Amino acid sequence: MAQPAWDEIRTAFQVARLGTVSGAAEVLGVHHATVIRHIDALEKTLGTRLFQRHARGYTPTEAGRDLLIVAQTTEEQFAQLSSRIKGQGEAVAGELTITSISGIADLLVPVLASFQELYPQVQVRFLTDMRVFRLDYGEAHVAIRVGATPEEPDNVAQPLPHLRTGLYASKAYIAQHGQPKDESDFANHRFVCIDSEANRAPFYRWLRNTIPASAISFRGTDPAALEEAVHQGIGIGFVAAYKSRIAGNLVEILPPRPEWDAPLWIVTHVDLHRTRKVQAFLTHLKEAAKTWLA
Repeated sequence: MAQPAWDEIRTAFQVARLGTVSGAAEVLGVHHATVIRHIDALEKTLGTRLFQRHARGYTPTEAGRDLLIVAQTTEEQFAQLSSRIKGQGEAVAGELTITSISGIADLLVPVLASFQELYPQVQVRFLTDMRVFRLDYGEAHVAIRVGATPEEPDNVAQPLPHLRTGLYASKAYIAQHGQPKDESDFANHRFVCIDSEANRAPFYRWLRNTIPASAISFRGTDPAALEEAVHQGIGIGFVAAYKSRIAGNLVEILPPRPEWDAPLWIVTHVDLHRTRKVQAFLTHLKEAAKTWLA
């Protein structure tokens, strides 16, 4: 039996991923007729249907889903290899992909901007997502993570300053509701909290264990929305200490506590860690981070 061509497999992968011929054609930079021809040829070679065709697009069959898994792994391995090869050059140039937890763009974007001033031939991709990006698959050169020490065996983890978090209320809230005298008075106030008991942030665990549920007047899943709720006077809530200093409209209810700190880590894959581009960025980031707690 003839072996399927990689171009055909790559085309099928994009169709399965995007669900449409037109989407795959755009990503691959080919005509939509080429995409259809590749799919037809691959199905003929394999002797099975890979997709169900319908008005909304293409849906993978069971065989198509199996092919998607294999093709995705291969695509990721090629991406990993490409990142490693690109990182081996001596010039600090080309694409630099940084992934980060959400919520600290105001810390990182100025660092990225000043890095590009030093190295104008670098193109930055700054990615934030709930998922953890796979450095071993070449999804990024550098990751900024939070929490316990990352322990993946092929990654290098270096500490950044801890993010300190305190309990704050806006001046508008205090004007309307007053300021708590102490923790015993918290039940008489309104609070802002994350809408997930699975959230592992130590300060939210403390809040859920300390404040009656009836006192939590605003819940949300987006940390930025919770911070904005505090600024708008909806309730008392947690804000990073450095953000409270910048805002100017917040009053400290409880100062940051060591047990509320969030450890930050720079994580790189061992294969890219020593490349000149990554080392240049790590040096720049660590120097800039010295000012974060100032």
